[in-house]
Amino acid sequence: MTGTSRDALSAVLPTFGLRVRWDDLELRLPDDVELLALASLAADGVHNPEVAPFSWPWTRGTDEEVKRNVLAHQWKNRSRTAADDWALSLAVFRDGEIVGEQQISAKNFQVTRSGSTGSWLGLRHHGQGIGTRMRLMALHLAFEGLSAAEMVSEAYDDNPASNAVSRRLGYTANGSRVTAREGRSVFENSYRMSRALWDARPDHLRAEIALDGAPSVRQLFGIDQPKQSTDRGNA
Repeated sequence: MTGTSRDALSAVLPTFGLRVRWDDLELRLPDDVELLALASLAADGVHNPEVAPFSWPWTRGTDEEVKRNVLAHQWKNRSRTAADDWALSLAVFRDGEIVGEQQISAKNFQVTRSGSTGSWLGLRHHGQGIGTRMRLMALHLAFEGLSAAEMVSEAYDDNPASNAVSRRLGYTANGSRVTAREGRSVFENSYRMSRALWDARPDHLRAEIALDGAPSVRQLFGIDQPKQSTDRGNA
């Protein structure tokens, strides 16, 4: 998609004009050519075969099946732009190369100012600190661009990398529950980042992150004015 084509699309669907940039990383909605690259990345591997980090096993199956799962997920979320149910499934680019996906989603955000994040990285990009950085970028978008009051992240007990990212960024533990995953029970941990915690984050988490296109996305999602905080503290 050329710059002119993306600009024209962004005029109709402002989510395509949203960009979050930090040094060599960029988050943005992928066009269809980039989406095929994202799907191929997933087919090459997202995690070791013996683990199961997702509630729905979209990474299982043939390469073609995994690619179709990625396409279906992305196409579905492109259309989730209602004020009471929206999603931003942003591709993660490092020096122009697609390395994973970072999602922010929310329901009834106008009322609650509460959203959640989810993400994945191509297996060959694990262990390079990208997961922590792209989550921080997502939080910056949520709090600074979309006036969130809180953001929630969940991770299974046997997913140490995701749990570690939440702790590293200063989330507070928000309880756990037993849930079903691929026919077995497993503990799922919840973490909460409040606006108060975000505002009080230490200097090393205050990165120079640039946002482009956030005002138009706010308008699309019906986020007219920042909502008064309903934060009850860090618990």
